[in-house]
Amino acid sequence: MPDVDRTAASPLRARRRTEFTTFLVLAFGIWPIVAVAVVGAYGFIVWMSQLIFGPPGPPAH
Repeated sequence: MPDVDRTAASPLRARRRTEFTTFLVLAFGIWPIVAVAVVGAYGFIVWMSQLIFGPPGPPAH
């Protein structure tokens, strides 16, 4: 009987390990890259809009 419990726990243990590895890849790999890309894209959009429309501030008279 204990062998059946051990074999039933093995797929659960493998799934936990896979989920933990996936979490680590997402938390320390993918999301930091996405965050830097989003901030960089926003900065690029602001920079390009200032090149086209001028810097922010009151209009010159």
